[in-house]
Amino acid sequence: MIIRIEKPADLAPYIDHTNLKPEAKPEDITKLCEEAKKYGFATVCIRSEFVKFAKGALVGSTVKVCSVIGFPREIVGPENCHFGNMPTEEKVKEAQKAIRDGADELDMVINIDELKNDNEEYVNNDILRVKVVADGKTLKVIIEARVLSDEQKILACRIAEDVDVDFVKTSTGFVKDKNGKTLGATVEDVKLMRKQVGDKLGVKASGGIGDYVTAKAMIEAGANRLGCSASVKIVGGE
Repeated sequence: MIIRIEKPADLAPYIDHTNLKPEAKPEDITKLCEEAKKYGFATVCIRSEFVKFAKGALVGSTVKVCSVIGFPREIVGPENCHFGNMPTEEKVKEAQKAIRDGADELDMVINIDELKNDNEEYVNNDILRVKVVADGKTLKVIIEARVLSDEQKILACRIAEDVDVDFVKTSTGFVKDKNGKTLGATVEDVKLMRKQVGDKLGVKASGGIGDYVTAKAMIEAGANRLGCSASVKIVGGE
């Protein structure tokens, strides 16, 4: 499906308006929800501890609540990225609570180390256990593309296809290079992921998308959802 973006506001329905800062406070989430309602973003994407709060703040709107699962709490470099490596049971418990609290979508981090070790069975089961808990809710899997080889990215996408999730997602946005630049979504990774999954899954580009030109390029490369904290700036054409 080709998405036509003719003006900045056209991006709004494809944006997960995001605040995943570990230090976020309820007033920050309130602001996030108010902005999402005002601009018509697809979801607010937040940590699981804020799901119930956000659900209440969004009553009467069409904006959905997206909760991250197994998400990091600190910035690391690519050589130190071991995201998603908590036991599967911990991800399951976090997903269960998020669903009970009203989450409409889940974005889970795959076990990066097990993927790099070619442990397909582990990664498959890790995702599948969370999918069972999601119980038909939209499930996106974050592969942290910038710390993977192209072969590993393809493997991650193939596993996601096998489990039949809804989206593959590029990044957490919590990996930075030595200069502090976010190693997030790239047009090349979005194209590779779209080529691998075809029309079977969605592709979410996330991490480092800070302006309209970049956001539009991600959509044109094949993304059909964007994770952005600069969403208001983006739909304003900046």
